[in-house]
Amino acid sequence: MSVLTVNCGSSSLKWSVVDPPETLASGTVQQVTDHAAALTEVLENAPLDELSVVAHRVVHGGERYSAPVRINEAVLASIRDLSVLAPLHNPVNADGIEVAMRALPDLPHVAVFDTAFHATLPPRAFTYAVPRAWGVRRYGFHGTSHAYVSREAARLLGKAPEDVDVIVLHLGNGASASAVQKGHSVDTSMGLTPLEGLVMGTRSGDVDPALVLHLRRTRNLSTDEIDTVLNSRSGLLALAGDNDMREVHRRIDAGDTAAELALDVYCYRIKKYVGAYLAALGGADAIAFTAGVGENDSMVRAQSLAGLERLGIEIDDARNRAGGPRISADTSAVSVLVVPTDEELEMAVQAAALV
Repeated sequence: MSVLTVNCGSSSLKWSVVDPPETLASGTVQQVTDHAAALTEVLENAPLDELSVVAHRVVHGGERYSAPVRINEAVLASIRDLSVLAPLHNPVNADGIEVAMRALPDLPHVAVFDTAFHATLPPRAFTYAVPRAWGVRRYGFHGTSHAYVSREAARLLGKAPEDVDVIVLHLGNGASASAVQKGHSVDTSMGLTPLEGLVMGTRSGDVDPALVLHLRRTRNLSTDEIDTVLNSRSGLLALAGDNDMREVHRRIDAGDTAAELALDVYCYRIKKYVGAYLAALGGADAIAFTAGVGENDSMVRAQSLAGLERLGIEIDDARNRAGGPRISADTSAVSVLVVPTDEELEMAVQAAALV
């Protein structure tokens, strides 16, 4: 079953044609300012013969969607309504859906939600200690990646997903951690929005909530201005002057102490979440690194897990430099893996299964 996957990011557009498990064609358009125009051009040039279904990545499904769903006008309206929870992403996700449905009206279109895999979080993990009337909670994101990688980690261990507890570290420009118990997400670092959790390329990750009030009082910044800074001008960009981890390393090699601190903060935050999720799971069978930084940066992997030998985590330096898939020492009680993510394949598999 041939599936077109469409992933409209805040400033990018990724697409692929997948006949699971094979990817037949793919492409990325960067620095997109008009997603409708960009997708229209892609659809005019991509190999779209014999498609069976179109799978659309949608960042936020709220509490309405805990699984993929076939898109109709009501679903599309709901996706736009949920833009209040993902204002940078859901509107462009919806725009992409509208363009694709007009261009390919005879095909079923399926929404695959970034939040869906984390719908299994128990109340103790998704509940914030704030007034219930506010209607806020943890949702989590990068769900298609965490789902795919946790299953692949189990496969590499020669076990079924329901027999494995895995900590997944999705480290890209956006970054998140998850605790996956017997195939189900039971905790994750991103929250109501993708801002919470790990230090990211341009996002701050965890900060004191009172920081917003402090900046209002002392710098007279509006809430929109603070939101923009925390999401787009914080993280590695704020600490090191660049959100590309490769550039951070180059700056460190040149003697930049700010970049060195940025890397230290970045890895220390990861280490704290690994410890927290070991506690949440009562121990883990594996830790899986994935996404651009997780798959390619041996220094980040080593520094993030350094000193955890007493918790049964030991990295083999040579295996780590070689890139895996297994980078843990033979004496490590917890297997440490590098698992390339394939969100497009996961989207295609979920969409094909639905229709």
